[in-house]
Amino acid sequence: MTATPAEQAPPQHGLVAQLLRFAAVGGVSALVDFGIYHLILALDAPTWLARAISFICGTTTAYFLNKRFTFGEAAGGRGRLAGFVLLYATTFGIAVGVNALALYLLPDIAFKASIAWVISQGTATAINFVMLRTVVFRSR
Repeated sequence: MTATPAEQAPPQHGLVAQLLRFAAVGGVSALVDFGIYHLILALDAPTWLARAISFICGTTTAYFLNKRFTFGEAAGGRGRLAGFVLLYATTFGIAVGVNALALYLLPDIAFKASIAWVISQGTATAINFVMLRTVVFRSR
């Protein structure tokens, strides 16, 4: 007896394919994050609040796109979502902290807030890829 399409395991992508897809998803998610960050800053909100809200919006975008496009739909429902939330809660703290540290350490230069965002986003992104691939979306 053969498995129905719904019962078949999702296609697994190799490391290079996952990296490329993760980069594409990351680009879209980063645009959402970056755009919202600057929109909220333009409303004269504190940088920590702008970074927190933008991170959540970018993260939500990343979850749904990575789940479907990068790592493939797979079993694990609530457990997978819980792992994702735990990971991103951790990297949320890291991103906001690194953003604040970069703002503190960078001299007063043009695009200081944007540079701090790039540094904090790069740090969080590297952590997220490794953990998504090896823990959250790994084949069970």
